Amino acid sequence: MVGGPQHWIEAQHERPSAPTRCWVATLLFGIAVVLFGVYLGQVFPQTGHDIAPGYGPPVLAFEFVGGQADLEAIFGFFTDPQQVTRLAAMRAGNEQDYLYMLLYAGFLASGCLALWRELRLRPLLAAAALPVAAALCDAYENWLLFDIQAAFTAGDYSPAMASLPYPVAAKFLLLAATNVVIGAAAMRLGRWWALFGMVAILAAIPTVMALITPAAFAWALIPSAAGGWLLLLALAAAGNWRGLVQKRPLVDFSDA
Repeated sequence: MVGGPQHWIEAQHERPSAPTRCWVATLLFGIAVVLFGVYLGQVFPQTGHDIAPGYGPPVLAFEFVGGQADLEAIFGFFTDPQQVTRLAAMRAGNEQDYLYMLLYAGFLASGCLALWRELRLRPLLAAAALPVAAALCDAYENWLLFDIQAAFTAGDYSPAMASLPYPVAAKFLLLAATNVVIGAAAMRLGRWWALFGMVAILAAIPTVMALITPAAFAWALIPSAAGGWLLLLALAAAGNWRGLVQKRPLVDFSDA
């Protein structure tokens, strides 16, 4: 059972340089992530009742909610005429968020596979599991958020709030780790790619700051993730150009 996959991995390592179709999937998933992400950002509530400015969008404040006071700061009190609107928008956004999970997991996993096909480094093949695990944590997080929101709507307290920090932290750390892998791979592709790869790696640092002090730095989670995602989208565009137009791989070992 082990010999089959091991033999296949070794065969991929020894294969001649050739364009990889994984870049096509990466580019298509990447475009879908950007377009659907912009749309989804408009579905979630745009403002909260009285959340700390450091949270940024109310959806991030909801992910880091720690008590009834936090929920009231996001949605408002029952006397607030906007409470129902915010609750409905949050639920609609989290329902559609499941599609976004599939898109970003496909984008990042395809990108890691494409980089592995180009550079033939086994850690890149293993790294394709990171965004899949992040999406699973995201799905569990959403399940908890639905329970918390339903309890708040009914005027009750949800025990799910005690479990929420774990999938939230795991999701963001897995996504940050994926960006570090993408940045490290880009640093092997040339001078300019190395520069952008270093930026993507450094951009992952605010993730830790946001998890420690979300009320001050949660807003940084979005640009932190965007650093590696934009780099991967640029790599996918370059990989497709080289493969479809020039009929060459992005990394051509035969040049050496």
